[in-house]
Amino acid sequence: MARVKTIVAWAYLAVANHCVAKVPCNSIRNLLYRRLFRVGIGRGSAIHMGCFVLKPRKIQIGDHSLINGRCTLDGRMGLTIGDNVDIAMDTTILTLGHDVQSADYATKGAPVRIDDRACIYTRALILPGVHIGEGAVVAAGSVVTHDVAPYTIVAGCPAKPIGERNRELTYTLAVGRYFH
Repeated sequence: MARVKTIVAWAYLAVANHCVAKVPCNSIRNLLYRRLFRVGIGRGSAIHMGCFVLKPRKIQIGDHSLINGRCTLDGRMGLTIGDNVDIAMDTTILTLGHDVQSADYATKGAPVRIDDRACIYTRALILPGVHIGEGAVVAAGSVVTHDVAPYTIVAGCPAKPIGERNRELTYTLAVGRYFH
């Protein structure tokens, strides 16, 4: 009986997640993420349309951060996103996977942390246990398998340092900033 209740609960969350992701109004969608899923979303932050959220109660998003459309946020082992973080469309952040060397294909994972003013560009993949430092930049299509030092620009598969970012950052992101 407990297994049936678990399956029903997962099905409910999957359907609710699918429906909330399609709400066209940022303020209503984010209210639903906060109230229905208990995602910790900071002031001025937004999860845009089409995102898929796993284990939302273990996700914390700071102030003025933007999660653009069709991203996957995996909170199963814990996901912390700082202030003024810009995550571009189609980005996937994973915290749990499988150990391919395990005889029984056991799960393996660790929390992911993205510090203030980091930028993650389109179709990047962040793997479990990664810490992306303050002001770091992950180029489009990169696969991040290891920590990224603060203000470092990384690119490639696997992502490797290709440059340094200006350390004098003062911007504050805002929902709708680029639409006039």
